[in-house]
Amino acid sequence: MPASLGIEPNGTFLLRLSGTVEAAEFTTMQNLLGKEIDAGAKPCILAILENFQGWERGAAWGNLDFLYWRSNEIARIAIVAEPRWETEAMAFAGAGTRSAPVKFFPAGSQEAARDWLAE
Repeated sequence: MPASLGIEPNGTFLLRLSGTVEAAEFTTMQNLLGKEIDAGAKPCILAILENFQGWERGAAWGNLDFLYWRSNEIARIAIVAEPRWETEAMAFAGAGTRSAPVKFFPAGSQEAARDWLAE
């Protein structure tokens, strides 16, 4: 499965994406995160893109409900990936359109990303 969501002991939500992520998988991850938010979480999200090849082409990625309805309930988003994915990943995460700060970190910078999330 190219997309998985877990919760680390410190409460950080760890989103791992690899290969080509399908819209249905990503919706599943959003639904899982939504349930945690409904239970009272204000998550910091660490998205790690490893062996990432992009998002499913031709899929219905236009559903922005999660971005609009849940944006204020997310504290921060850190993205760790190869630099070639920076522009697309930041756009996909809604950087600049959501109230939560979104920051990109180059591959290998997971500790720096975790430090930033903890600030």
